[in-house]
Amino acid sequence: MQSKDEFKTFKDVFDLYAERNLSSLITQGYFEGIKSPLSLGKEANIFSAERKDKSLVILKIYRVNTCDFSKMYSYLKFDPRFKTVKRKNRQIIFDWAQREYRNLMKAREIGLNSPAPYACKDNIIVMEFIGDDKPAPQVKDLPPKDPEDFFKKTIAQVKLLYKNGLVHADLSKFNILNHNETPYLIDFSQATTTENPRSEEFLERDLDNLFVFFKKLGVKIDAEKIKKEFLNERKRVQKF
Repeated sequence: MQSKDEFKTFKDVFDLYAERNLSSLITQGYFEGIKSPLSLGKEANIFSAERKDKSLVILKIYRVNTCDFSKMYSYLKFDPRFKTVKRKNRQIIFDWAQREYRNLMKAREIGLNSPAPYACKDNIIVMEFIGDDKPAPQVKDLPPKDPEDFFKKTIAQVKLLYKNGLVHADLSKFNILNHNETPYLIDFSQATTTENPRSEEFLERDLDNLFVFFKKLGVKIDAEKIKKEFLNERKRVQKF
């Protein structure tokens, strides 16, 4: 396990700015050291980290130097919560991380199956570890034993999110974990409020992604019926 003085082990992953933020989070007691990398990507790196009681947390670290700033900005500028976002690369990343943190807070408040967020420091989010000894796998890597039941549970989660004013906007087989045959939604950086003028477009894309994946698992899906249920929910909310 890497302490705050041993980040050089990951010298190709962490820049000095990330190292300082990680050290600050360790000092604040959110974790004691990094345990292992889970995913190293172009825009973000995912690590497990260990707390004092030996329990695990997840670190999501956005890479300041390689993120797609234009893409991030194109999503942020339509989100009513970030109307004042400035087109400055580093600030875009900070707002992007803060957005995911706030979305995770909201998701947990409404009882969604998603990681609980613990802290956000500029480009780093500390959140709950979903899994047992190992991280829960993506549903693409561990298809459910009962695909129809799992699909119904997933749609119920999407509806719960929607009823409470949020759309995931990046939902697919990559962003759903299969934890003991229960779906957990992850990666909320693109999630936006239903006030966003593009929210319905994002919702339809999320649903279509789910339909394609679960149909391949043999689930019979009435796509139009499900979309109509969401449409009726939107009309209900608009009356109030």
